[in-house]
Amino acid sequence: MSHSIVLGAAGFIGRAVVAQLLEQGGSVLAAVRPGGEDRLISALRDVDQTRLSVVSCDITATDLGLPADLGTADIGDVYNCAARFAFGLGKDDAYAVNVTGALNVLDWAATLPALRRVVHITGYRITVEDSNEQHYERGAYGASKFEADPMLRRHAAERGIPLTIANPSSVLGPGQYVGLASIVDDLWHGSLAAIPGGRETFVPIVDLDYFASFLINLPDQHDTAGRSFTVLDSRTPVLPDLIRVLAGHLGVRAPRFSVPVRVIEKLPRALTGADPETLPFIADDRYDTTAADAVARAAGITMPDAETVLRTWADHLVSSRFGAVEADPSAGFVNGTWVSGDREHPDYVLLHGLPVDSESWTGVRAALAAPSLVADLPGLGRSAPGEIDDVLPRLMSSVRSRPVLVGHSLGCGPVLRYAAAHPDRVSGVVLVSPAFLQPRTGWLPRSPLAAVALRRMSAAALATRLGIPAGPAVDSAAANLRRPGVAARTVAALRHASALGARNELAELLAKVVVPVRLVVGAQDPLSTATRREPTVIDGAGHYPQLTHPAQVAAEITRVGATRAPAR
Repeated sequence: MSHSIVLGAAGFIGRAVVAQLLEQGGSVLAAVRPGGEDRLISALRDVDQTRLSVVSCDITATDLGLPADLGTADIGDVYNCAARFAFGLGKDDAYAVNVTGALNVLDWAATLPALRRVVHITGYRITVEDSNEQHYERGAYGASKFEADPMLRRHAAERGIPLTIANPSSVLGPGQYVGLASIVDDLWHGSLAAIPGGRETFVPIVDLDYFASFLINLPDQHDTAGRSFTVLDSRTPVLPDLIRVLAGHLGVRAPRFSVPVRVIEKLPRALTGADPETLPFIADDRYDTTAADAVARAAGITMPDAETVLRTWADHLVSSRFGAVEADPSAGFVNGTWVSGDREHPDYVLLHGLPVDSESWTGVRAALAAPSLVADLPGLGRSAPGEIDDVLPRLMSSVRSRPVLVGHSLGCGPVLRYAAAHPDRVSGVVLVSPAFLQPRTGWLPRSPLAAVALRRMSAAALATRLGIPAGPAVDSAAANLRRPGVAARTVAALRHASALGARNELAELLAKVVVPVRLVVGAQDPLSTATRREPTVIDGAGHYPQLTHPAQVAAEITRVGATRAPAR
């Protein structure tokens, strides 16, 4: 039977607690709301689940909605990670979970014969006296947490329940899309006109893995019973600097000006876009973490670098499109370039054409069944502005193998230039739909408003215009084209590549490259320029065979083998 029970186990913090308890060798009973089991199991796919049991629960019920035949004889630690954390909640909804539900957990825990500790999570702003958050008209989430805190302490004391309360600040990690994420979203999409607050505004963070480790160590320290601990990284940069760190990592502009909260509160929400419930968090308050720091030292856990946590989390937000899709754990920014895959020993390095991005290689990469590395071209997709031909020197600086370079359409240019300059670094080249050997693109409007039209295209319209199937790759491309400057840079790159001089230069390079070269085209998009290299033609494919016929493209790529070079 389980030694620990985690309530709200499928939630953002709950699943991290379950994972760490299992990794430490404990037995865990994970209590989830109906429908949460699949989400939890998916999150734990890399963790040994042999000591995990999952049950449904509803903490708003006095018996927590747990199975009547649930054995509880040796449950010692109760982690209440169940809460309604969202802005815009109704009072009754927030109260039912955050107040009544939390009290129900205490009453249920009091019946456990082997109870060692109840660990409850609430917010760090609880420690701020006279905070506006304690009023329901300012928001039900914050008010319910304020109301619950003294009630839980008193109830636990009256019943002799060993309760410990953890008060974390903004917990950052994969799956966190609430709170600070809205500021990052606005920053990424160019809609953060000004920094909210002032020069000393402090919105502290704490790393998810650190916080989960902190929680599971509390029951082992006997003197933590009956106490609360404010858990946050006091080294978090003040908000203006935090936003500049993120902007630098994302390759976007940070706002130059700040707007005090008192001004934002007076402006129409339609103008500011600010949720009134988020404004109390935009404050200059500082917090005493002395007690929590002592617990961490005794447990031997160390707070990770705050800026590293911020950058890693920002990578996750961008990869997941702020929660719209599943994130790619290997993806992130490297010196402003968006990359995904094996950065040291790839067999293949693939560069996309336009107006798609590196997501266009997803099907091919799966079919290759070998380590690969992709990137968004500088200034395009998710990458920061820069010279397109700089992308391969940047990528290859960390690569220790001799990969095959693969380019599609516009991406054939940097591939050819790098292979010609560094034949000793690559095993071969594959050019898919090389635009410089084909008729000039006809889908792009020639008017000065081409970039505006491209930016406004929906994913469905873009797919139709390109003659390719709708899907994740087109969704990603359309989303990136809507970001400031990307559509304009896409149009400029296409027009530059279509110039006769650029086309002739690449044709001459192709004739000179000494490494093996393979050309792949779709039957509906043949070459228009003669070359001594006979292309492989894929029946039924157009200009984007990697999207319509990924397995066939992958098969052609594998005909040019990669060579593993010793580490340099």
